[in-house]
Amino acid sequence: AVRYEAIGKPVNVAYCHCIDCRGFTGAPVVAWVVYETQKVSFVKGRCKIYESSPGRGWGFCDQCGTSITWEGESFGKTVTEFHISTLDKPDEFIPDRHWYDSQRIPWFEVADKLPRYHIFDYGGKEPTHHGPK
Repeated sequence: AVRYEAIGKPVNVAYCHCIDCRGFTGAPVVAWVVYETQKVSFVKGRCKIYESSPGRGWGFCDQCGTSITWEGESFGKTVTEFHISTLDKPDEFIPDRHWYDSQRIPWFEVADKLPRYHIFDYGGKEPTHHGPK
């Protein structure tokens, strides 16, 4: 019931291990593609928003319950983050980093060599490590 379009290159494509993302989705990790909100349009329907804190919301389809977005301020910009699994062509958006590795569930490890960040990677922060611990 919800369709969207995003124009141009995303800000980021990443895995997130934070407690909030896991709690909203029920998944051990979430894969996001992040766009500046001004580059996003909803062409059919709209997400129902659960505002978890002022100015930050989780978007979902009010027809089927599918989790679709996280919306708010991040990276010094107003962004809309889409679950990669809700894209028409999810295979075109490959995560290239892990956020909130510090909150990763210890039994969940991804065997890739991507950079892992304690929280986020903005502001020129260096990763804590690459690949599994």
